[in-house]
Amino acid sequence: MKYVLVIGDGMADTSLPQLAGKTPLEALALNSFDRVAGCFCGRALTVPHGLPAGSDTAILSIFGYDPRKYYTGRSVLEAAGMGVTVPRGCVSFRVNLCAVTPGEDGDLVIHSHNGGNIHGVEATTLMNDLLADAEFAALMEQSGLSITVTDTFRHVGIMRTDAADLASVRLTEPHNVLEQKIEAHLPHMERATDDAAARKMCDDVKALMLRSYEVLKDHPVNQKRMAEGKLPADMIWPWGAATAMELPAFREKYGHYGSVISAVPLVWGIAGLAGLKTPKVEGANGDLDTNYEGKVACALEALKEDDFVAVHVEAPDEMAHAGDLGKKLEAIQNVEYRVVGPILDQLTMRGESFRLLLLSDHPTLLTTRTHDGSPVPYAIYDSRTVKAALEKDGKIPLRKFCEKEMECEPVLMDGTDLMRLLFEEI
Repeated sequence: MKYVLVIGDGMADTSLPQLAGKTPLEALALNSFDRVAGCFCGRALTVPHGLPAGSDTAILSIFGYDPRKYYTGRSVLEAAGMGVTVPRGCVSFRVNLCAVTPGEDGDLVIHSHNGGNIHGVEATTLMNDLLADAEFAALMEQSGLSITVTDTFRHVGIMRTDAADLASVRLTEPHNVLEQKIEAHLPHMERATDDAAARKMCDDVKALMLRSYEVLKDHPVNQKRMAEGKLPADMIWPWGAATAMELPAFREKYGHYGSVISAVPLVWGIAGLAGLKTPKVEGANGDLDTNYEGKVACALEALKEDDFVAVHVEAPDEMAHAGDLGKKLEAIQNVEYRVVGPILDQLTMRGESFRLLLLSDHPTLLTTRTHDGSPVPYAIYDSRTVKAALEKDGKIPLRKFCEKEMECEPVLMDGTDLMRLLFEEI
């Protein structure tokens, strides 16, 4: 038996007037999704009540690791995915390159959490030149911060600090405050604390952010981007503070082993900490033009050796954060006919029994351009069920994979049970 997990990041949504009151999943014709739902489907709460809605908490749950027990913050997962260890006595940060510009009143407004989707040489040039700035470098030294640069908008910071009361420091997720003035969302103390190191960390991160804007706002890379009609990537935005995290081995937990195929460090980090393999696919970038076919080929190859594989596709989430309905619809269609469909067809041709779990990790709402912690639809395809149906009446069982179709189904209140469902342990 082979087992497959497919996560369409942020696919779930709410009803939209542009779609005559339907959600994207409801409005689209998604035959491969419906094939999966025809076997078994329901709803699952992937983000436990009281925790922030995001891929970090949700995907931890999906893989069976209760975030209420293991979660220390998002950035340690991103760090692990980039091969960066967070030592004891240190705090990690996810460091975004964001796009901010002055409004009519001169106040800075954030327009993009990913610097207008900056990547490649432009991203590394901006970050390396920022690190070379004497004043910024002095602030880094004073704060105990180091930054690992990547060729995307995502970078990792590690800060040496004695801060213990991290919850007292508010570091806002940039994707949650798009098109808002940044002043209210710069680092600040959420409550009084006796932790002087936490107060210093707050002040240091704010100073680093403001200096980064001064260095990057007129950088030649950003001048060129703006001349081309693109957003500038002109401010670093640290968030997701975390301390060291450990996870039990997936193989020991479930008795199954394999690979997790993604294009984002967060997912690599969760997989790596769980002891799973994280092969990299050329051209896989976490955006709408990611290498879907390459991911599928990698997944199918991995299943020749092991019995479990997960494929994560980031694009629906990114398109929802961008507020682009058309592109979110396109991203979901790509997951359906370029990922799920080929996997179902190829594994069926191989003739080996398999089960496939399909779901969105969390809803990402086009109405707010932010994550939501509501239950998501999930479905499990079982090749044995389909074979039996075909032998009985010659028809493949189908059911619409969408929020409305499953709104009457009971909610699996503990998302950590999803892997056990896939592996037929419950």
